[in-house]
Amino acid sequence: MAFSGQFELLERANHQLTLMVPMTLMIIFVLLYLAFRRVGEALLIITSVPFALVGSIWLLYWMGVHLSVAAGTGFIALAGVAAEFGVVMLMYLRHAIDAEPSRENPNTFSAEKLDEALYHGAVIRVRPKAMTVAVMIAGLLSILWGNGTGSEVMSRIAAPMIGGMITAPLLSLFIIPAAYKLMWLRRHRRLAA
Repeated sequence: MAFSGQFELLERANHQLTLMVPMTLMIIFVLLYLAFRRVGEALLIITSVPFALVGSIWLLYWMGVHLSVAAGTGFIALAGVAAEFGVVMLMYLRHAIDAEPSRENPNTFSAEKLDEALYHGAVIRVRPKAMTVAVMIAGLLSILWGNGTGSEVMSRIAAPMIGGMITAPLLSLFIIPAAYKLMWLRRHRRLAA
């Protein structure tokens, strides 16, 4: 027995999506590596993507929306936004550490000063990140609640993005600075040895 019609198209689209999602993540990783020239920092940013997906899957489950090609498209768009959040956060953290005058001397740059610099770098990002998330959610809610032509498909693209916009910024404010601290300490201990 062979299925055809819409089912065949759905199967083909799902197959293409299983190829596109890993390829998209790989392209994001390569671009991050080209931007930072460090595998560790690129990996740190790419790990913010699963935290965005947690909120997406949670909201899809809560709304009773099944995984579909449209939801997969929303996941891909969210991966780019989550990576962008991570890039900007990492740049602010690096800038805060570079602005610390005692960082050049390992005898005076203590773990407390590193914590203070990371805290300052993360706190600077709270207001801009909150504004960005609020604007994105406001725009996506109008798509999610729309009832015009094509709104059923568009709402399935918007739902994962809204869920990710709730979790990604919150988790990136805490996890990226903590992970960057561990990475920074490890790299500088290795250089000192």
